[in-house]
Amino acid sequence: MRRSPILTPALICLMAGAAPLPVLAQSDEPIKIVENNWTSQLVLSRISGMLLEKAGYSVEYRPADNQLQFVAIGNGDMHLQIEVWEGTHRTSFQRQLDAGRMVDAGNHDAVTREDWWYPSYMEESCPGLPDYEALTACSALFATPETAPKGRYLGGPVDWEKPDPERIEALGLAFEVVNAGQASTLWAELDAAYRREEPIVLFNWTPNWVEARYDGKFIEFPAYDPACESDPSWGINPDKTHDCGNPSAGWLKKGVWAGMEETWPGAFEIVEKINFTNAHIAEAAAMVDVDGLTPEGAAEKWIAENESVWSAWLD
Repeated sequence: MRRSPILTPALICLMAGAAPLPVLAQSDEPIKIVENNWTSQLVLSRISGMLLEKAGYSVEYRPADNQLQFVAIGNGDMHLQIEVWEGTHRTSFQRQLDAGRMVDAGNHDAVTREDWWYPSYMEESCPGLPDYEALTACSALFATPETAPKGRYLGGPVDWEKPDPERIEALGLAFEVVNAGQASTLWAELDAAYRREEPIVLFNWTPNWVEARYDGKFIEFPAYDPACESDPSWGINPDKTHDCGNPSAGWLKKGVWAGMEETWPGAFEIVEKINFTNAHIAEAAAMVDVDGLTPEGAAEKWIAENESVWSAWLD
């Protein structure tokens, strides 16, 4: 089913008597936007959906597994992922790009990092931080009844699929990974430890609201190189892969179904223009995790307060 074209620059030119630009038909089918299990992605997905609705499109939100989502988008069952993180999604995303089933719709200005993180007060009891080698001598400080005598590394939800066990083995760290059930568990445990100045090392990322509320640093592992993931001879451990950290200045992309440009050409152009900064993303996440808004409420507030930013995306 096709609808009449919305008022496009081509129609405006035609009404003005100027040479028209090509008019691209727009499908009435809803654009299905992926929703994941961390706050900024939920808010940015809602912001993007609300802006597409302002442009006349119908949208739906679909929850999806953090890795299987890319297969679903490649199949056309979902159409837009607004936050593709290099550190978490690179391999699954690239697989669909190489197969011609997804399209890279461009980078955000935001620069990302995802890795082990600790509160700064730990530097007094564990000298040498943030260098990862300091953890060798201090691992017992981070032990819990669940992991003793090894230290506990509190990782993200299992479906975020971080290679932390492989890294621990490759670098000879006396730590055990305990995965949080959801992102909110990470912040609850961090807040409890922070208030008592208790030892904790956990998964964190930037951009995120956490860096504005808690003073801390990322662990500095050996610098990332793609060969670290596949070539045992690379790096300080000649027998193991993953003897490195995650990218310290990673990209944040927008990924779409390969058929989106043909089905919703105007929407595809809008998605290409959408561009969030680190500050935008941290602000959006804080509206939920600090101020207590719902993702939908945070998206509405962000749109109301940032018209000068998003108006250019709909131009």
